[in-house]
Amino acid sequence: MSTAEITEEQNDVVHDDDHDHPSDSKYFQIALILGVLTALEVATYYVDIGPALIPVLMVMMVVKFFIVAAWFMHLRFDNSLFTKFFVGGLVLAVAVYVIALSTFEFWSKG
Repeated sequence: MSTAEITEEQNDVVHDDDHDHPSDSKYFQIALILGVLTALEVATYYVDIGPALIPVLMVMMVVKFFIVAAWFMHLRFDNSLFTKFFVGGLVLAVAVYVIALSTFEFWSKG
């Protein structure tokens, strides 16, 4: 058997698609959502929302991270263990950020 000949069983292993990939229109929708979230983040610079600024920006950051990780890194279609690692990393990063802000007494303006 030459290297160009592939049996049906080998072809199934090579092209093992357990899921349907999203269509181009789905990626366009995701890009539109990310664009709107980015515009909202930029708008927080021009609109004074007071002490809610940091929590609002952090929530938008988490939502954007989840969307990018789920769709563009294909975590939505992979093993759930990978999703748990990413969520764990995100929780750890937010916790470190909040601890760092608390260390510098960011939350109390006095």
